[in-house]
Amino acid sequence: MPLDGPALAKALPQAEGLQTVHNLLCRHEAVHFQRAAKAAAVAGEQLLVGCTQEKRLFLELNAQTEGALPAEEQPIRFVNLRESGGWSKDARQAMPKLAALIAAAQLPDPDPVPTVSYRSAGRLLVIGAAEAAERAAAMLADKLDVSLLLSDVGSALPQVRERAVHAGRLTGLSGWLGAFQVRWDSANPIDLDLCTRCNACVDVCPEGAIGFDYQIDLGRCTGHRACVKACAVAGAIDFNRATESQSETFDLILDLRPAPAFSQHALPQGYFHVGADAGKLFDAVLKLRELTGEFEKPKFFQYKQKICAHSRNERVGCDACVQICSARAITSELATTGGIRVEPHLCVGCGACTTVCPTGALSYAYPDAPTTAKRLRTLLTTYARAGGRDAALLLHSQGAGSRLLGELGRAARTDADTHGLPARVLPVELWHTASVGLELWLTAKAQGASQVFILLTDEEAPEYRAALAEQAEVANTLLAGLGYAGVHVQLLEARDARDLAALDATLRSALPASVVRLAAAFAAQSEKRATLELALEHLVAQAPQALPEAIALAAASPLGSINVDTGRCTLCLSCVGACPSAALADNPDKPQLRFIEKNCVQCGLCAGTCPEDAITLQPRLWLADAGKARKQARVLNEAQPFACIRCGKPFGTLQAVEAMLGRLAGHPMFQGEALQRLKMCGDCRVIDIYSNPSEVRITDL
Repeated sequence: MPLDGPALAKALPQAEGLQTVHNLLCRHEAVHFQRAAKAAAVAGEQLLVGCTQEKRLFLELNAQTEGALPAEEQPIRFVNLRESGGWSKDARQAMPKLAALIAAAQLPDPDPVPTVSYRSAGRLLVIGAAEAAERAAAMLADKLDVSLLLSDVGSALPQVRERAVHAGRLTGLSGWLGAFQVRWDSANPIDLDLCTRCNACVDVCPEGAIGFDYQIDLGRCTGHRACVKACAVAGAIDFNRATESQSETFDLILDLRPAPAFSQHALPQGYFHVGADAGKLFDAVLKLRELTGEFEKPKFFQYKQKICAHSRNERVGCDACVQICSARAITSELATTGGIRVEPHLCVGCGACTTVCPTGALSYAYPDAPTTAKRLRTLLTTYARAGGRDAALLLHSQGAGSRLLGELGRAARTDADTHGLPARVLPVELWHTASVGLELWLTAKAQGASQVFILLTDEEAPEYRAALAEQAEVANTLLAGLGYAGVHVQLLEARDARDLAALDATLRSALPASVVRLAAAFAAQSEKRATLELALEHLVAQAPQALPEAIALAAASPLGSINVDTGRCTLCLSCVGACPSAALADNPDKPQLRFIEKNCVQCGLCAGTCPEDAITLQPRLWLADAGKARKQARVLNEAQPFACIRCGKPFGTLQAVEAMLGRLAGHPMFQGEALQRLKMCGDCRVIDIYSNPSEVRITDL
């Protein structure tokens, strides 16, 4: 790699004095690393190594170096400079990018968060045909307590009984690592618990309907019942046995059937579906052997029910998180708490739910949005300070995404036709690409990014792809409407190494989009809507053209207005009580419905709650008065108050009272003087009822 130590030192104040660049630091130059490790320990400074391939070797060297601190006390940070930029046809122009990567690698770790615990005693259930299940069990029996559930008839069990064997049709499977609940129906005449595997029934069956799995193929059995006589002593065969439903708890599941028990994209931890794929079986066996004991993972999300737009008054508004969760970890609590429930043991930490949540009720916790935003800002500011132009952030997963980019870098080193990552493309490794969405994309644009690329691999569920595409459309529409030229947010597809050439060509040919004249300096907030507003304010202020009155957006937009049909609206104000974001409000002094557009999250609860169907949503960014008007309350509807006919106090609107009178005038319970009580306020209505007891009806009471 063409690395320029002095140039990097100029771009990185913390690297002042950097002059030497090593090329065999992990081999005959290892003494330089050891000196640096000791110096860092003495000075109490951080040690950063620009190589990830030999991370294990460097950690071993550090442990063997006298005077160096153990990695547990002073962690050593590693950053990939090679495939990320050094191995590229643009390598000699990549100094700003390498400086940015080094700066970001030195940021502190995210703050710790609560953890989710799993406990596994190693109880494994293998589901499948007898022979395949036995082969898998043999590879795991020395480490795990293995049981079998035979889902098919016709194969063979060993003569010696070595483990618990069940047979039947799987009817239910739920749970996660350490807590799987398995249910099955057992209907075969042979009870495997009583069967001694003596083979007497196999010998006497004239149809050959009994195999060495000791189950009867009822499609071949014609009812001779010779097997019953042969098994008289053990009594394991009973054709009159009723179907028995059984259930049991297991810690781990290995599923060898063609179709998995779960249909979602993200399978529960501890469940492995391999079918007949020998390669998958090998990988699953290696992982299963290590899944005994106690395990922890971060609790990836935070939930604030108070601002959740899922439901109000038994009406469902936003259910984006429920729909997008590929692990089925999120369920509606409409009938109980009115919010949603996230099962942390099923959550895989993709963050897609937090990305599509319009209010920020669900937020990504590890790392949180301010931490991720600080990393993006560090990359952009360091890159610009080092002289870089038109920075493009490439968001990718730390799993398949990192592997693909590594393969792209290695291909660029050996293949003349492969370009590698362009010098302006800054790779950003995330736990999952779906964890970063609209507010951070726009924040990056406000802070000087030219583009945001999102690399989608075979890890992304179809739900994620659809949601990211919708949000990308909103972002591009917003920025185009403000006058920023080019494609600003782009999804890149590369499912595996076969797509490397297309990915390389796309990145190389992508033209930079326009950037803001002055990069923003704000820090992202913990509240999603606050960050979104800061980004919008800066982008509007820096807009390169005259602002339109409004920018129409797609239905997936978290920004917008509502339209109220004043001819139908009775100002009952049920929409005000349903609004989770204080976008709608009443006026305590007179009948008015007021609206603050900035607060609207387009959840639709107001429209679903309105008894008159008078409300429709209007996704948009309103730019009147340079966007200031959307922050002010405006009146959507108002009416003449209706005064109580007894005391004169206003208690409703003329339109609402007239509508009520029209609907109830023909009802037998509201005839004569009783109808007049509908024109009274609540206090006077009670007084009138008790003043005229002879006229009181059941409905009055």
